[in-house]
Amino acid sequence: MVAFLKKLMPREDKFFDMFEAHAAKSLAAAKSLAAIFEGGKSVAAHCDALMKAEDEADHITEHVNEALRKSFITPFDRGDIKNLITDMDDAVDQMNKTAKAILLYETAAFEPNMKIIADEAVEQARLLAEALPLLRNIGPNAAKLHQLCGKMIAIEDESDRHHENGLKALIKGKARKDAMAFIIGAELFGHLEKVADKFEDVAHTIDGIVIEHV
Repeated sequence: MVAFLKKLMPREDKFFDMFEAHAAKSLAAAKSLAAIFEGGKSVAAHCDALMKAEDEADHITEHVNEALRKSFITPFDRGDIKNLITDMDDAVDQMNKTAKAILLYETAAFEPNMKIIADEAVEQARLLAEALPLLRNIGPNAAKLHQLCGKMIAIEDESDRHHENGLKALIKGKARKDAMAFIIGAELFGHLEKVADKFEDVAHTIDGIVIEHV
């Protein structure tokens, strides 16, 4: 009887609107992250912009969770909705943690590989923003979704490489004579690598949703 009633009731497509709104905030945060790693006098301002985007993303996450509690009909499994918005929010949260670390250490000059990883986060966020609207009609878009998720995962692999190369360059450079330079640099590289990891988690979650519905 419940299954029959669900077929008669309209789908709760507002979830897609909120997913896409969150992805827009994620992309804004990633662009601010990349701007931070350009260095210079505008670092603090870009950190503020990133933190604002993160706060707005948090509010969207809260709305998704509230809608999940109140909705009878959902576009796909409730657990998948919860996992997707949580993974998306974790990515923005990790960017926020990176900005906070930068402000804590009052850093305004960064290693080249840090900038590369930050730029790659922008591309991961862009791919996410492209993928989410396709979830509105998973069947016909399954191949494209898989392709986009694959690209996000591949970028994480590249970020791993830049992380390792960045640490090696740090050790061979100024960190040879300045222990704090290595401590700060290693922490920032760690934060950036976690950003890439979080986007990879989102990609795996989307891929899992596609597999379940095709």
